[in-house]
Amino acid sequence: MSENEDRNMSENEDRNMSENEIDLSPLASIDGFRAAALIDADTGLKIATIGSGVNMAVAAAGNTQVYNTKRSVASSVDPGDPIEEIIITLQKGYHLFRPLSSNPEIGLYLVLDRTKANLAMARRSLKLFESSFQYS
Repeated sequence: MSENEDRNMSENEDRNMSENEIDLSPLASIDGFRAAALIDADTGLKIATIGSGVNMAVAAAGNTQVYNTKRSVASSVDPGDPIEEIIITLQKGYHLFRPLSSNPEIGLYLVLDRTKANLAMARRSLKLFESSFQYS
């Protein structure tokens, strides 16, 4: 995908986000917050985003591949034990992907600065947010 196509797709998705009024703003209060997105796990497309400094279109697509691969493996190993969360630890950051318990085809994706984040508290905050988050 060219840079122009990526930018146009991003602009269209940002417009859709405001039309749908999806509120991810509580996630911005998590220590070390950089960016967050609501992602369609079937397509890898971001539904809504907040934050900056991360190309969320690329991150959403890539982490959806990780989630779908892990979901396939997990269902083969233990079909009754769904994924609660995937944590990817980088040298500079934490990336958390949490499928919605109400719809595992949709996931919350959170990017944190590792030097400022408390991973345990971030996980707890993301879980609390997900439990009260409504998306249809």
